[in-house]
Order: sequence, then structure tokens, then C-alpha cells
Amino acid sequence: MNIKKELEAKVGIANGIHLNSIEIDPLTIKAIMINEVVPSDPLQDFYGSTDADYLKTTIPLLQGAGAEVHSIWDILQMGIYITNAVKTPKTEYAIDKGSIENSLPYLEAELSLFPNIKVIMLMGDVAKKAFNMITKKSTKKNVIPSVSTYKLRNSEIYYEGIRVMPSYIMTGGNILIEKSKVTMATEDVATMLEIIK
Repeated sequence: MNIKKELEAKVGIANGIHLNSIEIDPLTIKAIMINEVVPSDPLQDFYGSTDADYLKTTIPLLQGAGAEVHSIWDILQMGIYITNAVKTPKTEYAIDKGSIENSLPYLEAELSLFPNIKVIMLMGDVAKKAFNMITKKSTKKNVIPSVSTYKLRNSEIYYEGIRVMPSYIMTGGNILIEKSKVTMATEDVATMLEIIK
């Protein structure tokens, strides 16, 4: 299945929306990692070039958690699909609510493509917010409580039988500065790897 074609068929083609144009078997995916926002240059995204900026922090994060991965294709082989909550590049420092709302139909349709999901990892506050906006439609409340991520890390949160794990952002220069968050994100990824083994 081509993810981009499938999402465009379900939701429609929208200007400026960046979708992952990759072929994968959705049945093989057991975990989804939701990053915050697509980069302005699609080549720097997870499925862009082999030395994409987003992979420069993501691959070491997974390796630190014990995964034998060297490329995005290795990550997919392990049954892990990575996507972005916001499908339009950010234009300012913060991501506004409107950008999240415009991308929600795509993210929601994307999550529905994978029937064998055991874990959804929310990598950063924007991913948490987007996921809550999707799930609130059916639950009428936030699945992820509005408290600091570090307080939620050891909670077992489930949505429709899927373990939902709030964690820290996995891309961008800031990840290299905040070593404690990198350590915690690595531990969270290790937990996810255990669950999908």
C-alpha cells in the first residue's frame, strides 16, 4: 500500500500537506511513532534522503534503546512506522492549533490504516495534543492527561486496547541539548520495543 495515495483517496488532496509516499504492508506494523511536524524540506523527513536530518536523531535514539537499525527501512522491518502529527511545515517557532487541526484528518486516517498496532508513541507535546484531539471525538475527554510528560512516563495508558506512550521530541537540534530528555525518550523506546517483540 502506498501511504500517500491511500490517505489522499480517504481524505483528499490538499495544498501544502506533506504525506509519506512509501510502499508498506500495513499488517506488518506493530508500533507507530508520531513526531511533531514535517520539515520544510521533504528530503530531511524520515522517508526523504538516506542522511535526512530527522534520521540523524531518530536512528541513534532507537539504537540507544537496543534496536539494530541503520536506516528507515530497518525501522520499518522491525514493524515500526514513523509519521508526523502536523503535515505542513511550521512557519513560526511554535506550532499553532490551526496547523494541527488542518492535519488531523490525515493523521486520523493514517492511524486507521494499521490494524495490528500494539503501541503508539507520542514524541513531543504537539503529538500529544493532536492525539488527544482525535481521541476526544469518541471518548469526550483527553486520553493523555494534561500533565508533564515525565509524570506520565510510567503510567500505562490505553486507547482501544493500544498502549499509548507520551514521550519527548525525537527530531531537531534541541534533542542534542537536553540530555535528560534523550535518556528518557530512549528508555520509552526500549519499553515500546519490549511490547512489540
